[in-house]
Amino acid sequence: AACTYLNLARLVGVDTYADSPLKGCVNDVTLQYYLLVHRFGFSPQDILVVSDEKATRQGILEAFEEHLIAQAKPGDVVVFHYSGHGSRVADPNPIIPNVDGNGLNGTFVPVDAILPQGYPEVGGMVSDIMGHTLFLLMSALQTENVTAVLDSCFSGGATRNDYRVRSRSGGNKIQIAPAEKAYQETWLSRLDWTPEEFVDRYRQGVAKGVVLAATNRWQLANEKTINGFVAGLFTHSLTEYLWRETATPESAIAYTRSLIAPDLKQAPLAEIQAGSHYDTQSLYFLDLPNPWANAVVTEVEGDRAQLWLGGLDGASFGKLEEGTTFVGVGGSGKVTMRSRQGLVAEVTVEEAVTEGTLLRLGT
Repeated sequence: AACTYLNLARLVGVDTYADSPLKGCVNDVTLQYYLLVHRFGFSPQDILVVSDEKATRQGILEAFEEHLIAQAKPGDVVVFHYSGHGSRVADPNPIIPNVDGNGLNGTFVPVDAILPQGYPEVGGMVSDIMGHTLFLLMSALQTENVTAVLDSCFSGGATRNDYRVRSRSGGNKIQIAPAEKAYQETWLSRLDWTPEEFVDRYRQGVAKGVVLAATNRWQLANEKTINGFVAGLFTHSLTEYLWRETATPESAIAYTRSLIAPDLKQAPLAEIQAGSHYDTQSLYFLDLPNPWANAVVTEVEGDRAQLWLGGLDGASFGKLEEGTTFVGVGGSGKVTMRSRQGLVAEVTVEEAVTEGTLLRLGT
C-alpha cells in the first residue's frame, strides 16, 4: 500500500503581553493558517493554533511535543510558526558569540513571562524559551521535512513612527529561569547527546530542514497596518507571495526583503540544514496541490459570501472598489465585491461558489 504522509503545523501568535502588547501576531497566524489550508492542502484538524492566553511557556512547549514530535513520522511535513516578542538573555557560555561580541542568547517570549520589578535595569530572571530549546525540539522530530517561520526579533526596541517592534528589552543582567535549563537537560537526555555533542551540532546550523527568520540575529522585526490589517512585515509579505508563486527559500526571502524599507534595517533570511539541498526545494517541502490565487471563499450564505484576500499584492489592493470582480480559478464561480475590512471582503455571488473556492481578480 502507498504511504500516506501527514502535513502537521503548529502556529503560535502572542499579542496580549501585559507589559508591551502587540497587534499583529495573531493575525500572522491567521495569514499562515489560510495559506496552509487553501494553497498547500493542509487539513484544518492537523493545524494546531496556540495564541494569546494559551501561549504560555508550558502551552507552547507541550503543544510542540504532543502535536509535532509525538505525531510526525519520517516523510511527514512539519511547519512551526512563531510570531511574538523576542528578547535576549545572558549566556555565560555562548555557543555562537553575537555580532557585538557579547554573551547574549535569543529567546521567544511566552505570554506568561512575568518580568521582575525594576526590569531590565536591576536584572533578574525570566521564563522565556531559548533558541537552544527550539533547536532541541526540532532535532527530536522524526522527519527531515521541517520548516520554522520566526517573526520576532532578538534585541531591545520600542514603537517607532507607525511601526511596532516585536522585542522585549533584555541584556547582560537578565538570566534565564532554572526551569528552562532543566528542560534542555531533559531533552539532551532523551536525544542521548552530551553537552559537547549539542554544541557541535548547534554550530553546524539549523537542526532540521529550513528556518525562515524575519531578521538577522541582531536586528528588529516590525509589524504595521498594511491595507487595513495589522501584521508582521515578514509574515505578511511571505504569505502573500506564496499564494501566487511556487517558491524556494531563496526566492521567497528575496521578495520579502524587497518590500521592507531599507531604513528599518530588517533583513529576513533563510537558514538551511547543513549538507542538504533544501535551498532548491519548494517551500514547506510540498509540491503545491492547489493553483495560485488571489482570494479564497471562507463563508457562503445565499447570494452573499466572504472572501480572504491573502494573495493580493499592494498594487491590487489599491484598485479594489465596490463592484470589483473575482472569478473562480477553474473557470467556475464569480463574485463582486460589496465592501472590505482589512483582508476580509463581503461579496455578492454572481455564479455559484462554495467554501474553499479559489478566486482570481477578474479582468
